[in-house]
Amino acid sequence: MDRKTCIYLLFLLAAAISGKAQMPDFVYSPTIGSPQLFTAANQLGYPIIRLNSSDQLELHFDDIDENVKNYYYTIVLCNEDWTPAEVTEFDYIKGFSQMRIENYRISSVALTHYVHYSALVPDANCVPIHSGNYMLKVYLDGDTSKLAFTKRFLVTDAKVRIQSQLLTPLNFEIARTHQNIQFRLNTAAINPPNPLDQIRVVILQNYRWDNAIHGVKPRLFLNNDLQYNNTDDINFEGGSEWRWVDLRSIRFLSDRILSANYGKTATDIFLRPDPDRSQRDFYFYQDYNGGFFITTTENFNPLWQTDYATVHFKFVPAGNAPIDNKDVYLIGRFNGGGLNDSTRMVFNADKGWYERNFLLKQGYYSYAYVTVDKNDASMKPSFGQTEGNHVETENDYMILVYYRALGARADELVGISGFNSLNK
Repeated sequence: MDRKTCIYLLFLLAAAISGKAQMPDFVYSPTIGSPQLFTAANQLGYPIIRLNSSDQLELHFDDIDENVKNYYYTIVLCNEDWTPAEVTEFDYIKGFSQMRIENYRISSVALTHYVHYSALVPDANCVPIHSGNYMLKVYLDGDTSKLAFTKRFLVTDAKVRIQSQLLTPLNFEIARTHQNIQFRLNTAAINPPNPLDQIRVVILQNYRWDNAIHGVKPRLFLNNDLQYNNTDDINFEGGSEWRWVDLRSIRFLSDRILSANYGKTATDIFLRPDPDRSQRDFYFYQDYNGGFFITTTENFNPLWQTDYATVHFKFVPAGNAPIDNKDVYLIGRFNGGGLNDSTRMVFNADKGWYERNFLLKQGYYSYAYVTVDKNDASMKPSFGQTEGNHVETENDYMILVYYRALGARADELVGISGFNSLNK
């Protein structure tokens, strides 16, 4: 075995070890606050850039510590299922594999002391050269074992044309509660020899990965035309319009806030208990589908002059009793949207509600509650016992098309299409 081959195998081993057990959109350090990665100048924009373009993303986060630290980031190419791709950094990065985050500002005015860090991604010295799923890792002192947090982003190389439509499910049992997605792909630009194995599709609702639909196969395919029109394959719960809390001001409390406790070093915000909405009629209002943005109604710079508060969320189930054999989770992009210990609600038997606290920066937040069967290894979430499901609900959808060339070791993101349920 020659030296070049040995080096290549060592890189693959290091990539597999570093990627193992690391989750995207997850905060590992207890001092990290409000990590964001979004389309430049648009906090609600999902982090997507086009391959070989000038597109950029903004990275922002706070370290709730008065000491300035040496933070770095790197990017890791992942497959369609977010497992690390079995390739070296040289295969998907042009330039350096890690970048130091040099822009920071120490907080002022705010009761909570923190250092705000920011960067533009990609940097001219660290450019992705392969389309696909990417996990951005932020860590201390150039040591990837000191991981602070991770964020997802997508690099697209649009070669596949997508035509999509949203329909009412034909199954009468879910016709009033679910939304059906159908679409067709034109893959002539890549002309895959074996499209059933080489093409993979993922459908997202409101940019959520916890309920993403994977593994869908076309019902009809002829030459380069793949039609995904099986009425039973892609049905999403409609849910309800997302709940919200306005924290743009901590001094002047918005209507969703019950009370506040102002201490010398910290602030606690107690929200009004959120009732079970599963049996309520549909009610439309404009929402942000789980998104959030950092801002303030006061004359401060939201990046380093706004404050933090411990926000107390409460969900009141039907009958003030725990939901049988279910765990309740609070989801929203502000907490990564994952189903894990950090987002699972705890039932308070004395109060008859589920509760959870989050340290949040001033801004506007949308969120929802879901349940997961305790015996369901797949962790499939549902709105059925918390929010209710309605076919009329406004939702954002995104179709992602991945391609694995013959002999390739990583998936390419070759098609992307987004649409809103009210515009279909």
